[in-house]
Parts: sequence; structure tokens; C-alpha cells
Amino acid sequence: MDLIENTKEVGQRAKQELEKLHTAVELDAFFAKFLAKKGEIPTLMGNMKAVPAELRATFGKAVNDVRTSVNELFERKKAEIEKAKLEKKLAEEKIDITLPGATLSPGFKNPYYGIIDEVTDIFLQMGYEVAEGRDVETDRFNFELLNVPKDHPSRDMQDTFYLIDDLLLRTQTSAAQAHKMLENEVKTPIRMICPGKAYRRDDDDNTHSHQFAQIEGLVVDHNISIANLKATLELFVKKMFGEKREIRLRSSYFPFTEPSVEVDVSCFACQGKGCSICKGTGWIEILGAGMVNPKVLEMCGYDPKEWSGFAFGVGVERVAMLRYGIDDIRRFYQNDIRFLKDYPLK
Repeated sequence: MDLIENTKEVGQRAKQELEKLHTAVELDAFFAKFLAKKGEIPTLMGNMKAVPAELRATFGKAVNDVRTSVNELFERKKAEIEKAKLEKKLAEEKIDITLPGATLSPGFKNPYYGIIDEVTDIFLQMGYEVAEGRDVETDRFNFELLNVPKDHPSRDMQDTFYLIDDLLLRTQTSAAQAHKMLENEVKTPIRMICPGKAYRRDDDDNTHSHQFAQIEGLVVDHNISIANLKATLELFVKKMFGEKREIRLRSSYFPFTEPSVEVDVSCFACQGKGCSICKGTGWIEILGAGMVNPKVLEMCGYDPKEWSGFAFGVGVERVAMLRYGIDDIRRFYQNDIRFLKDYPLK
């Protein structure tokens, strides 16, 4: 009977100590002392062997009753302490609803992404699909399939970011065009654009960046001529810069197009009369284009006797700088919220 009385005494002592607790720390210490696996109450069952057989049921019931009653009181005390803690916190953090609310600054889209979205939307409306392309390319897709000669300066280490062996950061998004033509095994017509980043070794200044964005376009079909290219670019320019804008094509050279042209748009600032923005010419260069070189078509699985096409490339930052009068290309990448506020785009 001494063990049973001892059990009741442990329970009584636990209840008395529990009444004196006021903090979560004290509660944790109580749990470790009385209710944890090695606490006083769970270890009472270890005395079962010393209890006569005829009293073991009575002893076991006494231990269970103590454990149950102390657990119930512990949970009740825990709830009381947590409630008191919450009420204290609410009292200390009372909000004065008569104070004026804080003004939140709205976010703004970077003109860089605004131009990409706008150009993409224009060509989607014209029936083009969008291809993502890959930032890391092979020499084959970035140069070879685009008819760039082995000795071309753009292949040099000082112009291209090489990674390992023939892997490199693409120098133009045109590589996506080669992927598209080769993956199109059935050889059906293609109308696609590829917005994305390109990388070239360059000294960063107000008009140059080692990282920049391009939107390359490709059309491959039967009986495509330079007239189709001119009509497409005229429609694009008018949608992008306004109905009054005109374009002109100047002969140029690119390895992957033949013939190749530089495309100028009439100056939006002086309406073609000549100013500092257009350097007195009345025209501003905005992109390069041309008819897809027959060698490129052939290497990508299209018979140049049956198929023809045109390609073009738009410099995103250049268009944004012209559109919004931005004087430094580096501002697109500096995460300056003041810059974004100057050019709010919807």
C-alpha cells in the first residue's frame, strides 16, 4: 500500500506545482519533470514488480488515474498560458485605425520586357509562333548551320563566350531558326520568332552590352520573295512606331542571308527632316534582314529549289532606347526603381 500512497502523493505534488506555473518555460520544465518519458509519473509503472500480485490491478489503476488527471490539468494550464500570452501580445500591438494608411508604390514593367511583349504580340497577330531557343548552344547551330565561315571573326575567343569544347553562349538567337528547320522533319512552312538573350564579348558602355536581347524572325515557304519581307517589315514598323513611319532597305551582308539588307525607319523625332537623333539623315537603323541563304536552307534539310524564305533580327534594347529616349543601355539591367517609374508600361 505504500507504493499506492506514494503514487497518490506524486500526483498531488504535481498538481500543486502545476497551479504555480505562469510561463511557457516553466510549463516545459514541469513536463520534463513529471510527464516526459523519464518523468516521475511514467516511471511509477516501474514499481509494478514490487507490488503484491493481488494489489497490482489497484496499483495500475492508481498510476493511470494520476497520469490522466495530471495530463488534463497540464493541457488546461497550457491553454491558459497561451491565451494570456496572446492577449498580452494583442494589447501591446494594438492598431490605431484612425491613422492614415500607408501608400504603396505600384510596380512597373521594365521597358526591356515591354518591347519584347509588344513585338511578340504584333507577330502573333500575323500568324507567327514563338520559339524559346537555348542560351547555351553548340558551334554547329550557332555558326555552322548559319553559314558562318570557320575563319569568321565572330568565332574568335575575343568575340564569343566559349564554355567547353564547342559549347558557347549563343551570339544571336538565329540558332533557334536552325533548330526549327531541322526539327521540322516533314518540311512544312515555318513562321516563327525567337525572343531571347544573346551574348558577345564587348566592353559595356552607354550603347554596348555583353548581354542583350534580340527578336529573330524566320519565314520559310514556297515562292517567298524580298517583297514579302518588305511588306512584313512595313507592317511591323507601322504597328510599332506609328502609321506615319516609313522604311528603307539598304544593301548589306550577313552570312545567313542573301541578299541582305539593313532596315531603317523614318525618324519619329523630326519626321524625316533631320535632327540629332537621326544624325541629320532623317532615318534610324533598327534591324537587319534578308532572304535566307540557300546554303542555310540546304544544310537544314530544305531544298532551295522548292523553298525560299526571309529572316530578320530586331535589337530589343535599341528599339526601347529609340522609343523612350533612353540614353544608356545599362539602365535596363540595373534594377533601379526610379528608372522604371520614368517609363510606366501597362
